[in-house]
Amino acid sequence: MDAAARALCIGVTGGLIALAAALVAASVLGLALRRRAGRFRAGGPVPSDVPSAPAGRRADVLTEADLGSRLGAQATLVQFSTAFCAPCRPTRQVLAQVAGMVDGVTHVEVDAAARLDLVRRLRINSTPTVLVLDPAGAIVKRAAGLPRKADVIAALGSMTEPASPGGARE
Repeated sequence: MDAAARALCIGVTGGLIALAAALVAASVLGLALRRRAGRFRAGGPVPSDVPSAPAGRRADVLTEADLGSRLGAQATLVQFSTAFCAPCRPTRQVLAQVAGMVDGVTHVEVDAAARLDLVRRLRINSTPTVLVLDPAGAIVKRAAGLPRKADVIAALGSMTEPASPGGARE
């Protein structure tokens, strides 16, 4: 085998190894992102570098004026959607079902494109994003992506559980 053929063989083998490594890395990243999608995490306060709410209110508290709808007596499920969002429709159905099953829970859908002020204030990076609000409008939990019905119910249930001995709620 001459030098040119040997170099070509090594180049092709190296390329195939690089391609296989890229496919493995992309698959692992995709699985990690898919596993995380729709999972609820603590809402927590919005960082101070985010534009604040009007009239000096906390940025992580939403009012009926912000939402254009009444807050639920027990909780409010707020869904940020856009017109071309594929998982927004099943998310709407899941949240409406849960709101219909649990007393005192309402579901509000917000068009993210029409409410860019809220999107920026709350750091909504993708749609659908679901926020769980307590009766006062404070964000307790949030999830990006299509949540499972059981996860939505669990997020609502975590709001009614008594505080831990340290006084903090999950």
